[in-house]
Amino acid sequence: MDGMAFAYWGPTSSDQQRFTAARTAELAKERERRRTEPDYTTIDTTAAGNFIERSISIDSAKSGVSGATTVQQNHGAMDPIRRSNTTGSSSSSSSQSEAGHRDLLNHPYELRHGRRYLRELPYPLPVDLPEIQRQNLRTLLGCRVFSRAVCSPHVAQNVPQKVLEVGCGSAYWSAACHDYFCSLGYTDVAFTGLDVAPLPPNLNKQGINWTFVQHDIRRMPLPFDDEEFDLVMLKDLSLVLQIGVPFQKFLDENIRLLRVGGTLEIWESDHVLRSLLPHPPPMSKQLADQRVADQTATFLIAPGTPFAPAQNTFLQRANAWIQEALDAKKLPPTPCARIAQVLYQEPESLGNVGMRRVAIPLGELRWERDSHKHTRSNSDVTNAASKNKGKGKLSESGLTQDQLALRQTALLTVLQMIESLEPLLKEVSGKNSEEWSHWWASMMVDLLDPSDSSKAASTGEVLEVGAWWATKLPPE
Repeated sequence: MDGMAFAYWGPTSSDQQRFTAARTAELAKERERRRTEPDYTTIDTTAAGNFIERSISIDSAKSGVSGATTVQQNHGAMDPIRRSNTTGSSSSSSSQSEAGHRDLLNHPYELRHGRRYLRELPYPLPVDLPEIQRQNLRTLLGCRVFSRAVCSPHVAQNVPQKVLEVGCGSAYWSAACHDYFCSLGYTDVAFTGLDVAPLPPNLNKQGINWTFVQHDIRRMPLPFDDEEFDLVMLKDLSLVLQIGVPFQKFLDENIRLLRVGGTLEIWESDHVLRSLLPHPPPMSKQLADQRVADQTATFLIAPGTPFAPAQNTFLQRANAWIQEALDAKKLPPTPCARIAQVLYQEPESLGNVGMRRVAIPLGELRWERDSHKHTRSNSDVTNAASKNKGKGKLSESGLTQDQLALRQTALLTVLQMIESLEPLLKEVSGKNSEEWSHWWASMMVDLLDPSDSSKAASTGEVLEVGAWWATKLPPE
């Protein structure tokens, strides 16, 4: 995607100020365009509202049957509510519920605040092109800092035949996972995406065995048979379902879809930021994980990793507003701290629970800069450059171009997240449109100005991302 080019090619240190100024102007121009053009999205919402995408898998194409259509037809028979309710009133209620679900699928969007949102759903983020690109960038960041599209070691050793991405969005992860499996020599893995909005393209045109099923994931049972998949991915769903009973029921439903020995994997990132304090690297049992952290200039998060509250004034305020807004919706502002607990609450169904959490700095850390300035000799720099040969030239800070680009991308996704939550944050902050615009402009100047050492680029704020996995156990 052209909009993601900057994630691969970061600025050199001499071009940093020019790069950030251009990016700031681009974001400001985009915001102004949204204010003056109510319907600026690339998809016509009237046409999209009447369209349910049913992509065709390779196998089903041969038989002339759409996989998504077949599954949705079976869903009516699978629904226990429809089977068990025999009275006239319950049948009427079920029919109304089914009609409401169909209406949502046929007309999933509405315009609010100059952006496109899902209709009748509590999901707080828009589903327009800028937000989709931000989520794609988060997926790209995860694949980079985890070094692959699937973290479970079991999956690399036993490549699955059928994969389900729940809440697939644009299906960027499915495409990345397909590429990862192809790199291992497996090109025939079948992917299925599930989402309430028909956002993903037809990946069959890219050579991927792909099926899209349109369905509201809050509506259970999900439209699949028991033990249908070898791998189920739940990515960035913390703002879709409340942590607690709703998520636990949703998790149980996804476990039902897994075959015995199959893998459940969850990726998330925190919405409230913390600052990382100076510390020696943890003694990781996984040397490969530490090597990737060294290559990407990120930090593995262990139980003893020292954190402090955000130091930057603007991020402090954004944290407080995000916390209040998500608490009101009973959504977790820091999901990374809770997912492991949820998995460990399923000892009869899930085993071999593992996790990997990574802190991505939003810029050059003050203690990194001081260490580079005062303790690194010319020979150290030369040796570091030799080790990073082919991965980008060392900057004056001691970071490579790729490492700087990774951090810059993380910062931009944080800013875009705040922008996507603007209606909620304006409400909890009590700011009117003019006050919010002034605060937003001040934050952008503060966080994207590399010339001031007091900015977030040196106060330790990090984006925390994590992956958790488990395998399904046989019934006792």
